Amino acid sequence: MMHDYRSHTCAELNIEDVGSEVRLSGWVHRIRDHGGILFIDLRDHYGMTQVLCDPDSPVFTEVENVRSEWCIRIDGTVKARDNELRNSKIATGDIEVFVRDIEVLGASAELPLIVFGDQEYPEETRLRYRFLDLRREVMQKNIKLRADVIASIRRRMWDIGFKEYQTPIITASSPEGARDFLIPSRLHEGKFYALPQAPQQFKQLIMVSGFDKYFQIAPCFRDEDPRADRSPTDFYQLDMEMSFVTQQDIFNTVSPVIADIFKEFSEGKAVDAPENWEIVSYRDAAIWYGTDKPDLRNPIRMQDVSTHFKNSGFAIFSNILEKDGTEIRAIPAPGGGSRKFCDRMNSFAQKEGLPGMGYIFWRDNEGQMEAAGPLAKNIGPERTEAIRSQLGLSVGDAAFFLGGSPKTFQRVSGKARDVIGHELNLIDTNRFAFAWIVDFPIFEKDDETGKIDFEHNPFSMPQGGLDALNGDPLNVLGYQYDLACNGFELISGAIRNHQPELMFKAFEIAGYDEDEVRRRFGGMVNAFQYGAPPHGGCAAGIDRIVMLLANQENIREVIMFPMNQRAEDLMMGAPSEPTSEQLMELNLRTITKS
Repeated sequence: MMHDYRSHTCAELNIEDVGSEVRLSGWVHRIRDHGGILFIDLRDHYGMTQVLCDPDSPVFTEVENVRSEWCIRIDGTVKARDNELRNSKIATGDIEVFVRDIEVLGASAELPLIVFGDQEYPEETRLRYRFLDLRREVMQKNIKLRADVIASIRRRMWDIGFKEYQTPIITASSPEGARDFLIPSRLHEGKFYALPQAPQQFKQLIMVSGFDKYFQIAPCFRDEDPRADRSPTDFYQLDMEMSFVTQQDIFNTVSPVIADIFKEFSEGKAVDAPENWEIVSYRDAAIWYGTDKPDLRNPIRMQDVSTHFKNSGFAIFSNILEKDGTEIRAIPAPGGGSRKFCDRMNSFAQKEGLPGMGYIFWRDNEGQMEAAGPLAKNIGPERTEAIRSQLGLSVGDAAFFLGGSPKTFQRVSGKARDVIGHELNLIDTNRFAFAWIVDFPIFEKDDETGKIDFEHNPFSMPQGGLDALNGDPLNVLGYQYDLACNGFELISGAIRNHQPELMFKAFEIAGYDEDEVRRRFGGMVNAFQYGAPPHGGCAAGIDRIVMLLANQENIREVIMFPMNQRAEDLMMGAPSEPTSEQLMELNLRTITKS
């Protein structure tokens, strides 16, 4: 007896099925009329099958009425295609199905966006009609990839001895670096729960509870401003924690998992072997790359060249260096040695809000290497040659220079490095390059107020322990680390501060007294008094991993139902106004800002 809807999927039939009576269900992808013979590409989740109908079919008139994206069932006979009409691009390209019966399962109204083809539509339209957008081939591929990546992560974590434990979705508000989503309590008037920014405290408590290895595909909720590589409301991460481990133990555990995931789904792109991943200090990353998430496919390393400009003939840089905390940084540009390219990069800097970038380029002059550009003339041949030698440059190369307090130009220098790398074709786009960034400072100082606050995760173990905390807080580094890949942060983690006296001291430096720490982190502080083990872990952004593997620049391309840039769900109409009854139950009222 035939199934009600299908005997096969639209990817199953082949030459061996010729002569069979079959039933298929799916969506009308494309319709073609070839001289009274109707051809329909019938599509389901698995693939495509060509079906045809001519006036000899008893349902020819009904098939004529069918339109794009109608959901239909057909019964028919499998026929072999003529040799010259076979389609090697699809699994069912050797056959077609002659339609003998049809049932319309779901007719479609006029389409707000076309599923067939690669036509571009505004993101707002795509998100409003996401159920149609998801029918497109590229989106089906992206979302299937996401599911496969998550399944592979789970298998790999179980295989190396981790067990998956679930942590609460509704919890207490905690200051972890982003805004919480608050949930009003009906039972406790005037009080609020929060959605977790991450399972941070719970996973540490799991370690205190004696579970040695934990992981979770964890949803995280943060009320953040959206970016292309970040979801504004919720995202998923591979969350993991281990007891009795050092920083290197974490690297040794997670690096092969990440590398193997990329190898499995990279579709032939090169993946750096974990043993070759660089370990770069936060300070060096800032100098060399202008960012703590460098793209190491780009070979350019910036360098401090301040010594060559001190008391030089170039007054702008010379005067800058008379102030404390300033430096002159060079961006080497192998192959960028033309005035045209140098002028273009100078314009780039001006568009980024800087006065410009000084430059020197080296060219051939009758068989002799010659330094050119205004800077070279101002500082003279001796200093120019010293710069060239330090940077390892030659004829046909250039160098660009930025000066001042690094905070004022660092972002632009990092961006300039990326632009130079792309424009000069220095970047191997067929590669995934990884680097661990380590030795993050725990504290930072507000330039205006002079207040000391946490620069990074407040739960990180300080290097040097209590002795370090009793010294200059701006010199305190944490056992904190990030994994960068191709210019994106993939992982963030730390060895945790599990000793109450260290935690109280760290928070005291940032202006939180013991009572406030106990109030905000009472559960964890209390637990640490009862034999807490040394522990550490990290979290990898799953959405970002899939984005890289799918070769997408926008994270919303790999999330099934994302919010838009204004954190709105146009399809479901969220956020929405609560009813009066809902507000009354929660003892709330809304106040309109004047």
